[in-house]
Order: sequence, then structure tokens, then C-alpha cells
Amino acid sequence: MLKKSTKGLNGVLQIPGDKSISHRAVMFGAIAEGKTTIKNFLAGADCLSTISCFERLGIQIERNETDVTVYGKGLYGLREPQELLDVGNSGTTIRLMMGILAGQNFFSVLAGDESIAKRPMTRVVTPLRQMGALIDGRENGGKTPVSVRGGNLHGITYELPVASAQVKSAVLLAGLYAEGTTTVIEPVKTRDHTERMISTFGGNIQIKDASITIEGGQELRGADILVPGDISSAAFFLVAGCIVPNSEIKLENVGLNESRTGIIDVLRQMGADVTIISKQTNEKEEPVGDLIVKSSSLKGIEIGGNLIPRLIDEIPIIALMATQAEGTTVIKDAKELKVKETNRIETVVSELSKLGANIVATDDGMIIQGKTPLKSAKVNSYGDHRIGMMLSIAALLTDGDAELENPEAVSVSYPEFYEHLASLMN
Repeated sequence: MLKKSTKGLNGVLQIPGDKSISHRAVMFGAIAEGKTTIKNFLAGADCLSTISCFERLGIQIERNETDVTVYGKGLYGLREPQELLDVGNSGTTIRLMMGILAGQNFFSVLAGDESIAKRPMTRVVTPLRQMGALIDGRENGGKTPVSVRGGNLHGITYELPVASAQVKSAVLLAGLYAEGTTTVIEPVKTRDHTERMISTFGGNIQIKDASITIEGGQELRGADILVPGDISSAAFFLVAGCIVPNSEIKLENVGLNESRTGIIDVLRQMGADVTIISKQTNEKEEPVGDLIVKSSSLKGIEIGGNLIPRLIDEIPIIALMATQAEGTTVIKDAKELKVKETNRIETVVSELSKLGANIVATDDGMIIQGKTPLKSAKVNSYGDHRIGMMLSIAALLTDGDAELENPEAVSVSYPEFYEHLASLMN
């Protein structure tokens, strides 16, 4: 049962480590020479799937809560797995690992849960095949399980047909193993954690406008990684602080990578009272800061274009925020939502409608009319962590307690979510 808020949300939170960066830190640590230490690792189900896969590839990994040590064996230190590599619910794990496995001179098979079985792999398989990897699977390699026999790769220049950090990362990782030069050209800038990670591990990468180039055959060296708090997880409390009356929340050590801060841009455009009170960065590492958010009067806006890749994971919670804003909010250019853990356009619209929201789906997004009071109802995460967290925040505003089916889905990216939410309600 989800409780409504009667006194507002107040307090300070340390947001758990960034999911995207946690995945990549383990992956790069595994293919680098020597020891990599990772602090503030996200011990969510997705990132634990990445650890499990690399252990099956012969990498020793030690974990003590949020501290992880990876004993890397270099680019060619992985061994052929004896069993299937189970990625669980993690699209990041399977797509990025395909790039690494494409460079290995052995055979491996990747699969995951029912959600992964529905998600498209062709977008990664196509460029990796062009580089020389032998990949097969259901629907000609378009769906899991996917088999990879790698090795003997050659560099390519690849223009991404869709803006996807996962596809970009898979090609760049394969490029480390390829003969010659590999270049990825993006239609729109996407999150650049992989590029930063390559530099942090001692690799050489060239970035010019929308073009990212890497030379094959580079050796990476183990590194010390401090993972910032995940802004995609922080987004739920940023919105909660805006839409729940009498609230003030401070979120500490949140990652503020420019390719991920679309949510802050949208909050400010809608009139939210959100402040960045500190920010530290250097050229290679991730920018980090503390955020303070207070209850706000919001107005509807149009969200689309180049902003979408910078907030694609935050659209469910933005949709909820729009129900509490005056006027109309239009979200467009977001077809990528259809191939997430659920079809997030359909799921957001169906579940918020149950709570009384005035929201309709479009082919590439949704239209939300505010300001709308929400009512209690039984809703469902459908196994999608971001839907589960969004609905839990929505329940703070309902006229009575709401019921959420499949609440455990949030553990994929935010195991402490309910505990943190309860701490703000005391």
C-alpha cells in the first residue's frame, strides 16, 4: 500500500550511484590491466547482472556493499564462458557486452528475462556484424538469446540511425579490439559516460562535434572510480519536492553530466524552485553537485527535439509532474520510450489515467492537461522500475492510499527507494 503525504517531504538524501556509470566501471575494469576500485557502486539488480556476467568470463570481482574491486586481465584476458551469460533485466549489460564479446576470439551466448526477450538487438548487431563479428539469435539476431563469435574485427565509420548511448558504446568498445580506426557519428549528442571512461582508463579517444573516434589495439589501465549519485534516480525526488506541498529536499552528490541534465532544464522551464548549490568537476571525470528543490507552482511546456536524449529515462516522472502543472504539456520525439522495459508511452498513460490524470498517448509521446487532482486506485509497475517509482510519487498526491502491484521492480536501479521516501515523510 502506498501512503499519501500529509505534511510534505523534508530532509536530505544521498542518491545511490549512477547506474550507467556503475555498469561501465565494471566493464572497463574487467578489460583493463590491473586493479580497479569502484566507490558508491549501485548495488541494484541490473548492475549486479553485469558483475555476474564478468565473473562467468573469468574476472575476479570483490564486492563489499557499495565498494567493488575488479581485478582486470586486459583486453584479451576474458575466457570463454562455460554457461549462458544471464543479463537479467539489463539492456545496458547486454548491448555493451556484445561490443566487448565481439572482440573476443571465442563463443558466448547472452540472454535475459522476459522483458529483455522483447527488446530490439538489431541496432547493436548491425554495426558489430559490419566490423566482422558473427552474431546470431532469434529473428536473425534481433532478439535474445544472442550468440556471439568474435575476433578479427576491423574499424568502421558508423552513423547511428537512432540516438542511442548503448549502441554508440557497443561500437566504441568493439573499436578497442578492431584493426584500424572506428568512428561513431551521432544524430544528437547522447550520454558520454563511455567516452569519459575510456579517458579515465588511459585510452585515447577523439571527439569532434558529433563524431567520436577510437584507435584499436590500445591497452587500458586499472583506475579508481567514484560513482556520482544517479540523476535519473534523483529525478523522482526532484519532482516530488516540486509537486508535494510544504516540501524541501536536498539531494547530495548528484551527477550533473550535461548529457543527462535535461530534467533540470525542464524543471526550470516549468517554473520549479531548484538550485544547484555546489559543483565540482575536472575534464575527464563526471561533474557532481548538490541540489535543493522546494514546492513550486508549475506551468505546462512542450518537450521534444534534442532535449529528449538528455532525459529519456525521466519522461515517466516528467509526465506525472505535468499533471500538477497549469496548462498543457506536450512530450514529443520520444518513440524510443516504446522499446524500454515496457512500452513507456502506453504504460505511463494507462497507469496515470487510473489515478485520474488527463493524459493521452501520441505516436511519439503524450499530451497532459493540468492541473489535475489525483485519486487512489490500484496501479501496476509491470516490472518497470521507473514506472514503479513514478507511481509511488504519484500516490503522495492521491485522495487516499493507493495500491501498487509489482513494487519490487524498483530494486533494478534504486533498492533503497521506499526507505528513502519514508525518511522524507517522517
